[in-house]
Amino acid sequence: MAAMSARTMDGNEEGNLKKEKLGHRRIDVQGEVSYKKVPTNALMAAIQLGIANSIGSLASTVKRDLLLQDFEIIETVNFPAAGTSTTPSHSYGDFRFRSYAPIAFRYFRELFNIRPADFLRSISTEPLKELSNAGASGSIFYVSHDDNFIIKTVQHKEAEFLQKLLPGYYMNLNQNPRTLLPKFFGLFCYQSLGKNIRLLVMNNLLPQSVEMHEKYDLKGSTYKRLASSKEKAKSHPTLKDLDFMDAHGEGFHVDRQAYELLMQTLSRDCLVLESFKIMDYSLLVGVHNMDAGNSNGGPRFSEGDRSEDEIDNEGEPGTSRRDDGVLDEDIPGRIYARNSNGDRLIIFLGIIDILQNYRLFKKLEHTWKSVLHDGDTISVHNPNFYAQRFLTFMQEKLFKKVIPPPGSRSHQQGGHHKFRSLVHSYMALKTSPSRRRNRKSIGEEGEKEGGAVSARDVQPIIRSQGRRSYQRADTESGLRREKRKERLFAPSSATEEPEELVVSGV
Repeated sequence: MAAMSARTMDGNEEGNLKKEKLGHRRIDVQGEVSYKKVPTNALMAAIQLGIANSIGSLASTVKRDLLLQDFEIIETVNFPAAGTSTTPSHSYGDFRFRSYAPIAFRYFRELFNIRPADFLRSISTEPLKELSNAGASGSIFYVSHDDNFIIKTVQHKEAEFLQKLLPGYYMNLNQNPRTLLPKFFGLFCYQSLGKNIRLLVMNNLLPQSVEMHEKYDLKGSTYKRLASSKEKAKSHPTLKDLDFMDAHGEGFHVDRQAYELLMQTLSRDCLVLESFKIMDYSLLVGVHNMDAGNSNGGPRFSEGDRSEDEIDNEGEPGTSRRDDGVLDEDIPGRIYARNSNGDRLIIFLGIIDILQNYRLFKKLEHTWKSVLHDGDTISVHNPNFYAQRFLTFMQEKLFKKVIPPPGSRSHQQGGHHKFRSLVHSYMALKTSPSRRRNRKSIGEEGEKEGGAVSARDVQPIIRSQGRRSYQRADTESGLRREKRKERLFAPSSATEEPEELVVSGV
């Protein structure tokens, strides 16, 4: 009986351990997290040490043009616990640290205006924060203390695929600077006791300084694209395609120019992904509702903050913004919009999970899933079809192109409103005055003075812009101008226009 009882207990414990295992990530009975049996706190410290050494060693490398062979270089440094003449002593055990394509990634960081000193300050000066939600892959996610960067563990195949992708990624950055693809800042590998843990440093799409009232992971698929009840129970859940369609049946309203520029960017990005046979990627969408306020005590707009035109156009979603200002010029992937209730939104966008190549396993997965369900609705699909379905969903479901009706005041005046300036003021209020004062000193005056700069200084400040003055045109002349415009920009009868939402009323 005792033996039976012991076996039962062992079975229960084994079952509990299985519940705490996801991929290479494990949580023991004490709550300690490990990855490939390496405690994550020790892994985090070793990562910081390795990255600091890798970035610091680049300072002595002369800057030059990027060459094709730079994408294939791998540098390895030994970190014995006792230390060497070039590495410090530490208590994390002997390990080796590999840096992939260091010259190429230095170029990428410069392209994104990230100074080496700022990068090191974010990654290496303070402990990283480990995200408790590992995701479906069981990866470990670390976030820099200033929320600017994410370090994610990736599988061998993903790291290998990224190395092949880098030359095409480089071309896309030069040809499409407003790309929504992930911003890669470094690829590294921690090696110890026969274990290889590969690490990818990326941008953090959703800044913690701005509250996200909604968050979506969208693939353009409908098969099982509902967030689980467990996910929905979280304070900030990540919802999926069917959840979005249920909550926002009319999509987000943006004006014509913003819509066309955004779709052009998405089309170019999808073309790059399609050329590398990449599929199963998502569009991560973070929504900050300016009119819902901020549960953390952030500012709200009062009636006095709004222009006369905004008040007059109440109930006309998508019209209270400048035609040339709805896409943020400084931060790609940020767009100003309205929902069907007319609430003003700041939407953060970025394509994620691009390291899924359509290999044999994915082809088999699509085959057996399509037997059980409509093959065109499942997320795993060939790259050409996946890209087209992805774009169609974003064009028809996520965003709706809005034009004010002919003869309305906003139509006559070209939609010239204060919305973008208000957004800039709103975002600036979320940043402390000291942060604004110290911004210029990052990497310049701060380094010269030798003083420590707060990590918050890294976050960009969006300055308020003044409202341009203009004279109201009389209705008759305004209508004449609009008729001329309509004749000029009338679409060809052979060209199919996406759905436009025409707002009625003045």
